[in-house]
Amino acid sequence: MDLYATLLRPLFFSLDAEEAHDLVMNALAMGSEFPSLIRMVAGERLPLQPSTVAGITFPNRIGLAAGMDKNGIALPAWEALGFGFIEIGTITALPQSGNPKPRLFRIPEQQALINRLGFNNEGVEAVATRLEGLSLSGRWPGIPVGLNIGKSRATPLEKAPEDYLLSYKRLHQHGDYCVINVSSPNTPGLRDLQSTEALKRIITTLRDWEGTARRPLFVKVAPDLSPEDLIAIVQLAEKEKIAGLIATNTTLDHSSVPATSDQKGGLSGNPLRLRSLRALKIIRKETRLPVISCGGVSDASSAMERVAAGADLLQIYTSFIYQGPAILRKLLR
Repeated sequence: MDLYATLLRPLFFSLDAEEAHDLVMNALAMGSEFPSLIRMVAGERLPLQPSTVAGITFPNRIGLAAGMDKNGIALPAWEALGFGFIEIGTITALPQSGNPKPRLFRIPEQQALINRLGFNNEGVEAVATRLEGLSLSGRWPGIPVGLNIGKSRATPLEKAPEDYLLSYKRLHQHGDYCVINVSSPNTPGLRDLQSTEALKRIITTLRDWEGTARRPLFVKVAPDLSPEDLIAIVQLAEKEKIAGLIATNTTLDHSSVPATSDQKGGLSGNPLRLRSLRALKIIRKETRLPVISCGGVSDASSAMERVAAGADLLQIYTSFIYQGPAILRKLLR
């Protein structure tokens, strides 16, 4: 019996979407103290399907996308559920509360979400301190951990490189890879940082500080970029020796959303499937750099189409909310 579908999801979906999210995260944070209990609830242990990408070994190809565990409070729980890797964040240099509530909305008939959360997180100092404590406790997960960083809302765009650097410096010793998020639609002006000039300034600022002790660095792109702009980012990534790309973030194209369900914000889930696949195909045509595909991966066929189009790894978020841990078994089988 799928405990999530029959019991937990009806309970969670009876609540406001963000209230349910907070409830789940708090439960997983507590469950991280007892990962064996979470494995029992999650069901059969998933088979190992190891893959090496950007010099990192992943026990399986399915990861948790950024946005779910913004503050890194439940890392052992995600491993216990069966994920092959975890990406926490988005983390900003300054703590911030995000946009006014309500700001997270379900569209059940499309298995979709709209969010305008706005990088709500505790800030890099609090998150880094938590990660240090987890490592010292000996409970650091045995799967790769990615750290997704974004610009603080209060920081002007022209100061973005320095803002990203503050987060990068503080997190550099933690995790297995880092992600530059310049593609969320919910921080004013952030997507302007996807221009090659602005993005190059961020990358070179991080690399100049880092020197030769380089961590794998990914860039997360929007699904709404023109092919020309996407190709320009690919060319920059190759020139700057970036580890890879994450395609994609949420979309501002709400043409598939019924007017009665529409809200301002980034759309994720099934309606994003074709846009995310399109971005993956454009990227793969231009480069052999690793690509983590994210957006609309919700069943075996959507996973297989990404792998066939050249994705090295996959990430899920919305489909996990709708399907629970069972989605991992569907994708890995």
